[in-house]
Amino acid sequence: MIQVSGIAFQQSNIWPPGSMERVIIQRMNQDPIVYSYSSIEELGFELTLRKNIIASARAMNNGQAQFEVFRTSYCNSEYWRLTSAGGFHLKDGVLPSVAIQDIFTNSSLYGFECAVAKVIIFYHAVLNSIDKDLFNQLFQNLYLYSWHFDPDLGIHTVNNNHYLPGDVVYFNNPDVNPDTSWWRGENAVDLGDGTFFGHGLGIRNAEQMIQALNEMRKPGSNRSAYLSNVIARPSFKNLANLSMYSRSLTSYKIQHTAIHHQESSISCDQYLFYLQQFYNQHLQI
Repeated sequence: MIQVSGIAFQQSNIWPPGSMERVIIQRMNQDPIVYSYSSIEELGFELTLRKNIIASARAMNNGQAQFEVFRTSYCNSEYWRLTSAGGFHLKDGVLPSVAIQDIFTNSSLYGFECAVAKVIIFYHAVLNSIDKDLFNQLFQNLYLYSWHFDPDLGIHTVNNNHYLPGDVVYFNNPDVNPDTSWWRGENAVDLGDGTFFGHGLGIRNAEQMIQALNEMRKPGSNRSAYLSNVIARPSFKNLANLSMYSRSLTSYKIQHTAIHHQESSISCDQYLFYLQQFYNQHLQI
């Protein structure tokens, strides 16, 4: 269900039949959860960003960036500094918009694991949804590693079996072969047509994703991989507010600590658990 300014949203002719926006609205209306917006513009921003997430996922699929574990990750050294942990740190003097776009323009120069692929997709989609100057203002301290993200991107998880186009879902492989531990799961973007994009597996439907992961189980296992109820999303509302009411250039924000766990292909939920553990330990007196 959708509410705009506290009133149930009635389907309008703003978005044409058959458009991805209409598909997303239909899926929202099928969800028992209420999706609430302060204005039609805020709703429109989320629909645009979700549509761009899907476009960015398809663009990554069509590119040449390879799946790599952290120790073998690589990037274009013109824009990024490769850290000892396998992360990509934006070089001084480089515009965030240029560096993020380069991952898609010169994709053959990049190799990264599946979680950071989804964060890259989120950044790229946001770049295509807001003013470029605002993007460069917001994301000056880009560091790409696993699910690490800028606070203004606001990635968070919800537990729900009803996911929407543009959401990132997680296929869990509980009996993964320890020799190929990077197949412990697959973070995948719902493309809105019954298929998903996972970096390393490409575009497949849910059954095909599960079948591929089942081939990576430890010998003798009969416990299947499965689509979990963990959904990762950026903060659509925060990004909409920033795009409509841009923050002062002098504003300061505290960056999240990057958790260098070295486990490829973990869920966003697992990463946020590690992050919370870190903060709990360091806040103890």
